[in-house]
Amino acid sequence: MIIVLAGGCQVPSAAQPVQQKVFRVGYLASGSPPRSAFQESFVQALGELGYVEGQNLTLDFRYAEGQDDRLSELASELAALPSDVIVGASTPAVIAAKQTTTTIPIVMAAVADPVGSGLVASVSRPGGNVTGPTLLATELAAKRVEILREAVPETSRIAVLWNPTNPSKVRDWEETQAVAQRFGIEVVSLEARSRDQARASLDTLSEVAVDALIVVGDPLTVALRTDIAEIAAGSHVPTMYETPDFVEAGGLIAYGPNRFDVYRRAAMYVDKILKGARPENLPVEHPTRFELVINAPAAEALGLSLPESMLLSADRIIR
Repeated sequence: MIIVLAGGCQVPSAAQPVQQKVFRVGYLASGSPPRSAFQESFVQALGELGYVEGQNLTLDFRYAEGQDDRLSELASELAALPSDVIVGASTPAVIAAKQTTTTIPIVMAAVADPVGSGLVASVSRPGGNVTGPTLLATELAAKRVEILREAVPETSRIAVLWNPTNPSKVRDWEETQAVAQRFGIEVVSLEARSRDQARASLDTLSEVAVDALIVVGDPLTVALRTDIAEIAAGSHVPTMYETPDFVEAGGLIAYGPNRFDVYRRAAMYVDKILKGARPENLPVEHPTRFELVINAPAAEALGLSLPESMLLSADRIIR
């Protein structure tokens, strides 16, 4: 039944409710299912903004399962659905999505250096169809080296485990190398293009005779976090990480942005875009919350007596 108002406008009656629009959001990740805790925080934030799976939201997850060469194919799948927004959970994922579509808005969820990676023209004016929060990982390289020097004052030679195939991690490596050299610290490169190469590089820790190790965060190294923590501990090498999940797996120290907060911010970008905002008009946001996490048993096993000031400034200490 249709009710006709005096002005001639027709509206559905109670017997014919207005159908609610169902938005479709694609999610492209380098890792493997199931959803990570970060991804769940993204979904939860969407729910708090009024988007509920099965009601007004369809979420399509695609995982490259550690094979970034599959990202382009998976991005094409999401674009063809079609998605209203595509969320990229790594720099390679966002690059693949951007190469696939210039019209579907893309939101970054875990990108370290969007300008250096060529994803946006600038932080204040992204310019294209990509925007979102950044991890600011490259800019934090100096802070991580400083914290590592404070934990291991005698450090004069460090190794850096990093993935050269990830464009943003090349910048991380360059910045970490430059900062370490300013402190007079010699740097040894340990490349991790694949799982096998990462393990082979780590197996050389004892041979390269370093005082400490820095692991540059990347989907590949995150997937190997337990192995990395175990090998570093077995080689008796104090190690600095970017995210707490490494420390929870047995690593020593992590410093970086609160990723749960970053993923929740990504959900807010999705909300703004679904409500009509254009990505080129949404400035890229830097994180505002950072956390220092320390594994006390790992420090004890390494024979380290961490400064009281460091322990007091830690956001979380794993006992």
